Amino acid sequence: MTDKLNAIRDRYNEINIRLMQPETVADTSLYRELMKEYSTLTPLVQKYNEYLAAEEALEEAKELMSGENDRDFLEMVEEQYKTANADIARLSEELKIMLLPKDPNDNRSVIMEIRAGAGGEEAALFAHSLMRMYSMYADSKRWKIEILNMNETELGGVKEVAFSVEGAGVYSRLKYESGVHRVQRVPETESQGRIQTSTATVAVLPEAENAEIHIDDKDLKIDVFRASGAGGQHINKTESAVRITHLPTGLVVECQDERSQQKNRERAMKVLCSRLLEKKQAELDEAYASKRRSQIGTGDRSERIRTYNFPENRLSDHRIGLTLYKLDSVMNGALDEIIDALTAADRAAQLAGQAESL
Repeated sequence: MTDKLNAIRDRYNEINIRLMQPETVADTSLYRELMKEYSTLTPLVQKYNEYLAAEEALEEAKELMSGENDRDFLEMVEEQYKTANADIARLSEELKIMLLPKDPNDNRSVIMEIRAGAGGEEAALFAHSLMRMYSMYADSKRWKIEILNMNETELGGVKEVAFSVEGAGVYSRLKYESGVHRVQRVPETESQGRIQTSTATVAVLPEAENAEIHIDDKDLKIDVFRASGAGGQHINKTESAVRITHLPTGLVVECQDERSQQKNRERAMKVLCSRLLEKKQAELDEAYASKRRSQIGTGDRSERIRTYNFPENRLSDHRIGLTLYKLDSVMNGALDEIIDALTAADRAAQLAGQAESL
């Protein structure tokens, strides 16, 4: 680890020198690129400098303790020794975490897709509850949400919904939400008071940038139709809804939330690009996907990741064995405790893998 940190510090110092050279300042593109790398390395180098200072304080305390007999002075030096030792242990762990490979998508915005699964109308109502939960969480983070497409039921449920979440670090917080979510509760329509189990699937797609995905127009089949609401009643009388089929992959995206056909087409293309990016990354980085499967689960939509038990006010995340008896607050957007636990489990697994490879 020390060799790696020394190499990073050398690179940091090299960039610092280059940033002050007139030819670098004159080259806007190079200057911007170096500044980005410099900013990325700064927290790590600062942490490493703290670690080196703690090591220096420890060595100093050792030297002072070896040739000193004054009790009061010895107590002071021993305290310095203990503090430096604790700082080294703490900073060493923090540096290990900072050196872990970064998920390249962590800073991206996302497109979330929620679909009702097994359970009929109750599953659709649960899907709506999940959409509300994520919306409230996004509001607490000051992220921007935009509904891209929504297919509602007559009782206020959601058969499927797609929405974008924009903000700093959105994917890093929401990426663990992909999978099958299971609910256990008594439906409002249940007169016998029996608990019903239903499911909904959640997909979290990092938003694709324009340059990453090239789509040839000849690979697209675009259909337009009249948008319809719950129960099949027409929202408008024009063919504003859009369905796009990507012929090479068979992916189909619909959007009918806007009255403008052009806006619906733009939104559908946005979702399609993100789905294609997800597919591309899965194919190009199967080794990384395999590694993540061993850490906190696949995130695959076929995997049950969490159970929401309303009668017991209990939430259970099956990937890390986490159980919380505060489901009411979770459904109101209090997701940080769960996401923090999943992030910690992910890091711990990565650290364990890193230790095995040494």
